[in-house]
Amino acid sequence: MPKMKTNRGAAKRFARTASGRFKRNQSHRRHILTKKSTKRMRHLRSPALVHDADAPLVARMLPYS
Repeated sequence: MPKMKTNRGAAKRFARTASGRFKRNQSHRRHILTKKSTKRMRHLRSPALVHDADAPLVARMLPYS
């Protein structure tokens, strides 16, 4: 049986944590930044965890992570 391919788009967006969950970057940081408050931008900087309902989909896209 051939090896499974990693979804390269997902590999650039998600990383597995030591506990086995997936972390992701926050959205809304690319453009139209002037109207967003400094506090909002600061909170968007920190990574978040993928929701439990979406974790199996991400795990399927990243079989070797």
